[in-house]
Amino acid sequence: MGYLGVGVVGFGWMGRVHTQAYARMPHHYPEAPPVTLVSVADDVPGRAVEAAKRYGFASATADWRELVDDPRVQAVSITLPNFLHREVGAAFAAAGKHIWIEKPVGLTADDARAIAGDGQVTVGFNYRNAPAVEKAREILHNGEIGKVTHARFRLLSDYAAHPEGALSWRFERERGGNGVLGDLGSHGIDLIRYLLGEIDAVVADTAIFIPARPRPTGATAGHQRGSGEQGPVENDDWLGALLRMADGARVSLEASRVAVAEQNNYGFEIHGTKGALFWDFRRMGELGVSTGSSYQDEPVHTLFVGPLDGEFGKFQPGAGIAMGYDDLKVIEAYRFLRSIADGRPYGATLADAIRSAEALDALERSAATGAWVSV
Repeated sequence: MGYLGVGVVGFGWMGRVHTQAYARMPHHYPEAPPVTLVSVADDVPGRAVEAAKRYGFASATADWRELVDDPRVQAVSITLPNFLHREVGAAFAAAGKHIWIEKPVGLTADDARAIAGDGQVTVGFNYRNAPAVEKAREILHNGEIGKVTHARFRLLSDYAAHPEGALSWRFERERGGNGVLGDLGSHGIDLIRYLLGEIDAVVADTAIFIPARPRPTGATAGHQRGSGEQGPVENDDWLGALLRMADGARVSLEASRVAVAEQNNYGFEIHGTKGALFWDFRRMGELGVSTGSSYQDEPVHTLFVGPLDGEFGKFQPGAGIAMGYDDLKVIEAYRFLRSIADGRPYGATLADAIRSAEALDALERSAATGAWVSV
């Protein structure tokens, strides 16, 4: 196939990450469909023009609707705030464009369902792309740790721990949805489903620990300080949940955006009848594995993923060489382009986003009532 025309809508940090992933594609996946960067859209004054100059887009605009109508744009990355996912995603889906959209895909499961169309849709659940996570899935599916009995998943971060952090859209119910549930909790739900299967029921508790923040005085990028008047935080800082899996396993999930001293402490511990698995995102290429027949006093050894595990071989020639966060997005970009070329989905799909959103909706209902809620 010829060059695939690509657009990017929203050029904050994640828009840049998507763009760099497209640019790196020939370096790691020369077999991938070649792309050309057609247009970038962002309504922050000057941001789209600067992105076009820096990364080589053919055009720039402040209005994302121009990309919907542009016949040169065949595929689009949507890296906007959550509250815009539905409107923008549905418009591109109706126009028949292929979509790579960041999680959680809107604010609710209905929002996620609204962007279904005839094109391929890849969703930004990047942590499942880590070769060690894919290795863990292989070990689980091979039954090497027996039947999973219980597991713990954590996503702890300090990005909102400072009380002077700006009251950006992330902290507003109308624009940021349910807060840490959609931000970090969605990643946790996707990892749980990817590794352990479907969720049957949930019970949850949530909390707001920093009830007010200073309003920003201009456009925000990342997690910067505010200097305006105080405004209320409307969505949750912390989530704690218990999950009953369809196969009977029990799972705990904790997510926090205000965990002082925790910098991207994401990972899991999975226990089975014959062993266990341990993964920490900050040591992305390592997987703790315990298998054997002793049951008690069973040792844990560290497995360094290598070229035959997941997509590791596309980046490094030997085990023990570190990969990084942006590499996971390169993998995601490749799976998006491969989905388009083959006409069938690879990686995290819209169906995954819908199932994740259904679980998040159930968690939110449970937190409001204190009761178990079926998913």
